[in-house]
Amino acid sequence: MSSSSTVDIPKSLLEDLAKFRMAKRSSGSAAIVIKVDKKKLLMEMEEQFDDVSLEELEDELPENTPRYILLSYQLSHKDGRVSFPLVLLFWCPETSSVEMSTLYASALSSLSVQSDVGKVVEFREGKVERKVLEQRLGA
Repeated sequence: MSSSSTVDIPKSLLEDLAKFRMAKRSSGSAAIVIKVDKKKLLMEMEEQFDDVSLEELEDELPENTPRYILLSYQLSHKDGRVSFPLVLLFWCPETSSVEMSTLYASALSSLSVQSDVGKVVEFREGKVERKVLEQRLGA
């Protein structure tokens, strides 16, 4: 567990994230949704998705509560190549409570570092924008 953050990341979750990161994918996006247990100040996996669209993923996210999403995104490049970059999404709807938004924001950097994900994209407007995501991933 991390001792430098307000929210701890259990070793078992880090192991699950490492397995997810190393998985070989040939089609479709995959995601792990992570929530924070406010009482325990502990991150936990909420759900895992294989071959999921951004729209389907967005439908599964709570409307008023932040979440982290580790996303292996199927990215089609202009030259025809397909890659599966790993990105950490910070879902934080404007309707989230200040307390929960602050709690999630305080642990974002720690999760990014410990899960070895360099790209972090925040979504606050209540919609995961494909165009924004692909721009950030260099498509």
